[in-house]
This record gives sequence, C-alpha cells and structure tokens, in this order.
Amino acid sequence: MNNIDKNQLQGLLNTVSKKIGVPSEQLRKELEEGKFDSALSAMNSTEAAKFQQAVKNPAIVEKLMSTPQAKALYNKLTGGK
Repeated sequence: MNNIDKNQLQGLLNTVSKKIGVPSEQLRKELEEGKFDSALSAMNSTEAAKFQQAVKNPAIVEKLMSTPQAKALYNKLTGGK
C-alpha cells in the first residue's frame, strides 16, 4: 500500500464511510487504532470472519491491495482520483 498517497487514502476512506454510514474521521481513527467495529458492523458474519482473518496477516492485505483487481476497484470507487 506504499503506492497510495494521502489524498488517495482519504478518498478511499470517504467512499467506504459513505457505503457503511460511518463518518470518515471515525473510520480513520478506528482503523489507525486497529479497530474495525464500524467496518465489521456493515458486513454479514461470513464476510466479517474473512476480513478479520485477512487483517491478522499483513502480507495477505499487501498482496490483495497490489492486485490489478484491487487497483481497478479503488479507481472505480474513487472515480480515478
């Protein structure tokens, strides 16, 4: 995720916060603290379990975020900003 600058990260946070109905600053604070309460509350139990498993392994997250599909999804969600 080293290729994402602060503006891109804020855009992604804004997009996700709108999707799950949580203010972006609250979401940022939770993520910085390693808490995923707001994100998990918007997922079904299967998705939440998979998410928790992935975030426990940073190598998985890094690998997922570097895929062309993840980059394309990011561009789609943020409008290419």
